[in-house]
This record gives sequence, C-alpha cells and structure tokens, in this order.
Amino acid sequence: MTEATVRPALVVEGLAVTLGRGVHRRRVVSDVSFTVAPGKAVALVGESGSGKSVTARSLVGLAGDGADVTARALRYGNIDLSALDERAWRRLRGKDIGFVLQDALVSLDPLRVVGDEIAEALAAHGWGTAASRKRRVLELLDSVGIPEPELRARQRPDQLSGGLRQRALIATALALDPPILIADEPTTALDTTVQAQILALLETIKQRGTGLLIISHDLAVVSRIADEVVVLNHGEAMEQGPTAEVLSRPRHAYTRLLINSVPGARPRKPRAAPATTETVLEADGLVKSYVGPDGVDRVAVDDVGFALKAGRTIGIVGESGSGKSTTARIALGLLDPDHGAVRFDGAPWAGSGEARVRERDRRRQRPHLGVVYQDPLSSFDPRWTVAEILGDALDAGGVPAAEHATRIGELLERVRLPVETAGRRPLQLSGGQRQRIAIARSLAASPKVIVCDEPVSALDVSVQAQVLELLDELQRETGVAYLFISHDLGVIRQVSDEVLVMFGGRVVERGPTEEVLGNPQHLFTQKLVAAIPAHVAGLDAVGASLPG
Repeated sequence: MTEATVRPALVVEGLAVTLGRGVHRRRVVSDVSFTVAPGKAVALVGESGSGKSVTARSLVGLAGDGADVTARALRYGNIDLSALDERAWRRLRGKDIGFVLQDALVSLDPLRVVGDEIAEALAAHGWGTAASRKRRVLELLDSVGIPEPELRARQRPDQLSGGLRQRALIATALALDPPILIADEPTTALDTTVQAQILALLETIKQRGTGLLIISHDLAVVSRIADEVVVLNHGEAMEQGPTAEVLSRPRHAYTRLLINSVPGARPRKPRAAPATTETVLEADGLVKSYVGPDGVDRVAVDDVGFALKAGRTIGIVGESGSGKSTTARIALGLLDPDHGAVRFDGAPWAGSGEARVRERDRRRQRPHLGVVYQDPLSSFDPRWTVAEILGDALDAGGVPAAEHATRIGELLERVRLPVETAGRRPLQLSGGQRQRIAIARSLAASPKVIVCDEPVSALDVSVQAQVLELLDELQRETGVAYLFISHDLGVIRQVSDEVLVMFGGRVVERGPTEEVLGNPQHLFTQKLVAAIPAHVAGLDAVGASLPG
C-alpha cells in the first residue's frame, strides 16, 4: 500500500464563516465545499476580501475570536474538526495540518534566529533530540532553496530578504512532514527562480502523498500545481472544477476578469517618441559591500550603471540578493556607494569619498524623487489620515497649507480614489487602495522620477492590473520616469522600455525589454525566463482573447 493511499483527506462541505460583532457582524464565507485528497492540490483563488484566507484559517482553528464556523462536514480523516478545542488544535497543527502564513515578517518571531524558530516547531511535538533537530533545520532550509543554510539559521528575520523569510516560513511548516499542507500565498514576493524551486518542492511533496491547499492570486502558479481550482468572490464559489478546464474555458465573468488581469499577457503599449531625451537619473560604476554576521565581506552591487530618460521606464529584475534593492536605495540617496556616483536632474546626488553628497545638499530636490514601496503600510504613520499623509508630502514639496485641501482632492482624483478617502486611515484601506495612496504621495511634489520597489508583488492580479495601468497613465500624462524593481518578469514586460538583469550584484544583460526577454543571451536570463510557470503562456493566450 502506498503512502498516498493511507494519508488522510481534508473534507470541507458547506463551510460558512461569520465574523465581526454587533452591527458589523457579517458572513464572509458561504457554502464552500472541496476535498483535499492525498497527493492532490486544491487552489482557492480570488481577490482580497474574497474569503480565501478566512477559509484557510478556519481549517486550522484560527478564524479568530468571535468567529462562527459551521459546516455540513469538516473532517481530517476520521477527526471532526468542528468539535476540537484549543488544546486539540495545538496537537493537530503542524503535525497533521501544516500552515504557511502569508506575511513572513509578522509570522516569524523577530527576536529569534530562524533556526530556533524551526527547531521549536519540532520540539513542540517531541521530535528528535537537540542534535537531530539542528540537522533537520539545516536540511529543511536547504530543501526550500535557502543558500548558506548554516549562516541563515543564525540570522533573525529582519536580517533576511523577503524571499528568504518566506522560504524559512515554508521550512517551518514542512518540519514535521504533515499529511496536509495549507499554504497562503506561498510564492508571493519570491523571485521567479526561487518561485520555481518552491513549486518544485511542493510538487515533490504532493507526489509523495501530501494533500495541498494553495491560496494564491497568481494564476500561473495555480495552473502549474493545482489539480482543482475554486474561484471565490465575496465568500462564495463562483466556479470550481479541474484547473485546466476552469482556466482554459472559464464560464463565469469573474474568472475571466482574473485571467484577463494576468500581467505580461501583452507587451508594453507603444507610445510616441518622447518630447525630450533628457537623462533624469544616471548611475555610473556603483559598488557596495557589506560585512555579514560571519565577518565575511560580500559585494552587494558591483559596477552597476544606467541612464534613465524622462518619460521612460527601466526595469531591474533579479533574484533576492542580486543587488536590485540595494541599487534602488543608492539611487534614492538613502545609501552611499563605496565607489561610483549618481546624478539626479543633472546634479550630483550620491557618491563616495570626495564625491559624497550631504543630505542637506539633497534636501531641496528630494521631493522630486519619489518612491513607492512593496508594503506602503509600513511606510505610513498608522495614526494619520490620508489627508495628513498627503499633506505632509505637500509640505515637503513647498506647497502652501492654504492649497492643501485642493491639491489633496486633485491627487486622490489622479489615482482614481474618491475624495472621502482623505478622512480614512491606512488600516481602513485595502492593499490596492493603500498602494494608490503611496503613488499619490510620491506625486505630491511633481517628481521627475519615481523609484518603484516591488509595488505590486503583494496585490491580487486584478488590483495589480489596475495599479500598473494607473502608473502607465500617469507616465503618459506627466512624463515622469520610473525605475521599476520587480521579481516578476510579466510585470517587467508590461511596464518597462528597457530591462537590466542583475545576478550576484552585477548587470549581466541589458537592452530593450522585448529583445532581452524574447531572446535572452545570458545563461542567468535564460534561467529566469525558463523558470516562469510553464502554463503562463497558455494563460496569456486566454487573457488576450477575452474582452476588456
């Protein structure tokens, strides 16, 4: 008898979840059914607020205080999950049902090194000795593609990149080889090659009999690994069935909307020749090194240069640790290079040695170099309203206070948000709305350049499409130039005129985007292109054939 036949299934029939209190109490999941069988993968897809993450949390007893979870059947093997108390859930979580949370920075203990975090998951269920747990930790870190596992096991989450943190979280969930693994956005914010490693790992786990429940907004990922897909919208299943059938012949308009929103389905829209060939941001010979926790000097950026012209976009793509975000920080004047220099709007902006630029000399120009980060929530003061956030940016740009109300209204209109948004706080906004506020803030002082560091990687595909379209429209209207950092080749293809491919701190290939991605010359670029989930081309074809 094979392992796949003896591992238990996870059966969900008629799941309903109600959250909130008093007048705010509402049903967020209604009559959702599926079965995660041994060796099979089910994917839940949908936008933020569709109920997919609430569904996943309900299956491990983490729906939250005051949550009302009901179902006609909710079983793991012969265990009735609806009858478990918290003690029983603690025995089951990790050992029988593993759970990979979406936000690795919040989910991992910031005060502990990741090796101890994984070892505790083993110790909590009495697995092995201290020595065998240490060996298992290194095996797990290596299995999820973390380089130098012995070094990384001694680092805290804040010392790791987003991609490394996510992989460490996956390693924790896999520690006890649970028969069922629930993964909430397991590849969000991962580079294409690392994403391919994680998907290959999940496929291996599936082949040896583990049942997978994948929550994802990435339809390319879903198309590769899922046997069945459930499309959720406002807590209800709009459509479900075999993945190939649902994605190639979608019946519901909402499914077609999701497919049509996949980035990269079409190359960058053609545009007229620029009115000016002015170079607004230029870097030459940038070098930056760091000393790691083991005392070893590592080169993060090595002889990087570019020339960004007005009204154009340069995309920078590469794996975690390739140097792309360090390059962005130097370009923003937030980090001094060891060698090389940056010029912004024709004047020295960042440099080393005698060419170093003091912050007070940059201050007048700083509002004209905007930035949009991956997680705008971490860059907002949560106590401030949107009006206060935008007002602060207008102050920095020298706009008189008497003009703030009018300008705030104009900025909100420009990023397609209603004026009443001004009175809300960041935590009251969706991810897509927060990203629009981040864009509005960056536009407050009429910038010549905006550095976009993974601005859509954490967003649902339909929201990604909206934000990318917004950035394109703003560029056409204002002539702003973008330095666009992303791990997603589909996004890079859609937004960039030129692309720089970074590996090991160096630019290994550059050129017009369609030329580089359509006919890559360097082995690493070829590896990146080859690592795109195999079915994405099919999704692109479907998306291109759908209306609007």
